[in-house]
Amino acid sequence: AGAAMVARALWALLAALRAGWCLLPQSGYLHPDEFFQAPEVMAGDILNLQVYYPWEFLSNSPCRTVVFPLMTSGVTYWVIKSLQQLDICSSCINSYTLLVSPRLLFTIFSFILDYSVYRLAPLWGADPWKALVLLAGSYVTLVFYTRTFTNTLEGLLFALLMVLVSSRKSNVGSAEPTSSSFIGVVTAAGFFNRPTFLAFALMPLLYWASLIVDSQKSIKTLINDFLKFILCACFTAFVFITADTFYFTSVSLDNLYSTNKSSLIDVIVQLHDKMVVTPFNFLSYNLNPHNLALHGSHPRVTHFTVNGVMLFGILHILAIGAGFKMLKKYVHQLMLVRWRCRGLPGLLVHSEGSPILLLFYFVPLAFLSLFSHQEPRFLIPLILPLVLFSASPSRAVRWKLLIVLFNLLGALLFGCLHQGGLIPCLFHLEQLIHSPASSSHPQHYTLLFAHTYMPPRSLLNIKKTDVHVQVIDMAGAGEETLCQTVEQRASNFTCSNCHIFIIIPGTVRATITKCGVSFKNETLIFPHLSMEDPPQIPVLSSGNWRSQLGLYILELNRDH
Repeated sequence: AGAAMVARALWALLAALRAGWCLLPQSGYLHPDEFFQAPEVMAGDILNLQVYYPWEFLSNSPCRTVVFPLMTSGVTYWVIKSLQQLDICSSCINSYTLLVSPRLLFTIFSFILDYSVYRLAPLWGADPWKALVLLAGSYVTLVFYTRTFTNTLEGLLFALLMVLVSSRKSNVGSAEPTSSSFIGVVTAAGFFNRPTFLAFALMPLLYWASLIVDSQKSIKTLINDFLKFILCACFTAFVFITADTFYFTSVSLDNLYSTNKSSLIDVIVQLHDKMVVTPFNFLSYNLNPHNLALHGSHPRVTHFTVNGVMLFGILHILAIGAGFKMLKKYVHQLMLVRWRCRGLPGLLVHSEGSPILLLFYFVPLAFLSLFSHQEPRFLIPLILPLVLFSASPSRAVRWKLLIVLFNLLGALLFGCLHQGGLIPCLFHLEQLIHSPASSSHPQHYTLLFAHTYMPPRSLLNIKKTDVHVQVIDMAGAGEETLCQTVEQRASNFTCSNCHIFIIIPGTVRATITKCGVSFKNETLIFPHLSMEDPPQIPVLSSGNWRSQLGLYILELNRDH
């Protein structure tokens, strides 16, 4: 009882940390997709801000559904826009609210994971509070699940699916009749969010189907369950396709009806011709090895050997060890029973929950490993079966100190350091651009970003009608290209109200000194760690370590 009380208090503390760190906010910048797959697009559509629309939302074959961005970032931006229009909050729209409001919604949604673990733990023979502490203390939950990734939504939908299919475990004969419908909705929604969701859903759906078949119900009842699943999945898909078609083709029913008084059949034909099915476009793009190579190719074993360890540490390694032991055990049993009619002993029996949890973990991981482009965030949905497996009473956690140190390091690295100066830099520039001095005397700003992740323009809070701010993203440009651009801007630096800022990591600060220009102001934002331009260890050990772990905002000297 005492251990349970301590675990509950620890979970409550970690849950408060998750919410508080979101509001602080976290300065780490994990990947451009956390901005450019939802918040950046919605800021342009709803708040009419200058943004950069990614290729997934602009091409003739859009790869991302607009439904989830509208339901998440879109809703939060609509709320702060309404509050400002109603004069409830005079300056609701600023860089802080633009960053934090979508993240806060995702943080609230992240507690679906906690609910799922609490519901699932007793059903799978795990200690509920031990599993909750493992979940809440993981830096994956603290950092990744509070960010606006489609992978985050994928993980939440995977958790809901596991709850739905596992609810039948408690009493197979009296399963909820609506569960088949909900399972169909979640499966289709997950597929439209990210088609890779099918890799995560495969084992839960097979498990659910096996439970239905083993329930000894009538054939009519079995068919009814599967029909509900298929019909609800198809209806959900229809909703997504309709919403995406109207968004991406700008189809308006008023326009369709007003053109020659089109009949309903004409309207349906026109909609069918312009129909947008984003998952098929996603699969068509990603099944092309040449397209994947543009985003980076990795060895097929990267998820198993690198990404799993990077995200889950010792828990991933222990799961691999347990997987090999169980595989050896079942092969041995298979040889002994010689394929008796009962099949693989214990593999799908409720009393043996661990093997199934391992399948829930390793089968999606194996499917995702078939693709050459492998990023750590693709695996974050797997945290649920992993903590349930690791929290089994018979599997005492002997590595508590290592787990704590690993997650502290991960939270520090990805929550604070990784590209950690870019968001505070955009906050600083937004305040500068919207300062009273700039408002009374119009200024022109050129912001040149080099060797940083792609800056989300929406955080500058610039209206589309404003032309006084220009953002230039040089990405990882070489020294010659960077100097040519800087010198060109300097030579055209004639107006008295013009300001040119160069934003660059401290590790490549020396490059700018070779460009033959001078600066009148230097602002150092600390900390900022660029893994693309990492600091050198000898330099870090010198007195220049703060500069190496910082991001510079350099204002070009007009009088030079």
